[in-house]
Amino acid sequence: MKPITVPAFVAAKSAGRKLSVLTAYDCTWGQIVDEAGVDAVLVGDTLGMVVQGNSTTLPVTLDEMIYHGRMVCRGVRRALVIVDLPFLSYQVSPEQAIQNAGRVLKETGASAVKLEGGVSQARTIAALAQADIPVMAHVGFKPQSIRSVGSMGKIMRDEDALLADARAAQAAGAFSIVLEMVTRSIAARITSELEIPTIGIGAGPECDGQVLVLNDMLGLTANFKPKFLKRFTELRQQADEAIRQYVAEVQAGSYPGPGHTHE
Repeated sequence: MKPITVPAFVAAKSAGRKLSVLTAYDCTWGQIVDEAGVDAVLVGDTLGMVVQGNSTTLPVTLDEMIYHGRMVCRGVRRALVIVDLPFLSYQVSPEQAIQNAGRVLKETGASAVKLEGGVSQARTIAALAQADIPVMAHVGFKPQSIRSVGSMGKIMRDEDALLADARAAQAAGAFSIVLEMVTRSIAARITSELEIPTIGIGAGPECDGQVLVLNDMLGLTANFKPKFLKRFTELRQQADEAIRQYVAEVQAGSYPGPGHTHE
């Protein structure tokens, strides 16, 4: 199949085709989710929590995003790869954003970047678009704003502000927009008003597509069960069982057996 481009991603909305997006953080998982048929792979700054073990996304650096983005791109052949711009890599000025987003595309091979904000980042989104850097916006709950919001996963209910953010992002040139932790009715209204695809996470089924953190939907993340999350399998439990069996067989001397030994 042909690689999915930004125009093809956008065209899915008018065609009435729902878009599937998952995160990935390395080559192996990039290859797995790509071969499974997702439309886009997001190299999310969520790696700060699910890979690095931090409590927020704030410590993640631009160099770390580029490192993980490069690995994911090595494994992906068809899906659109989008890389998050981490905290303080685009907020200072549009010029800073262009320079850092340009690095991401040049050094990873990704097709687009994502940043958090609507009205507040309209000038930056416009600057990136004018520099031919495809940008996905992110409104609703914004994890990089955790210090001002006060709690992770806060549901956003200010319809006027959310509509203004979404409209501003589209007008500035964003090709798509993530709606995170937005009430279903507001997300439905935004989706119906925008010409660009909306990708929901905790925002209901009316969005043009959905995104989940890979580790969460595979059941690898312990003690994280928000209402919107469906754990499609329980890999943590399966991995635990496999590792315990390995330990037991090594201790018993049954592994490696004849079939695993060079004679």
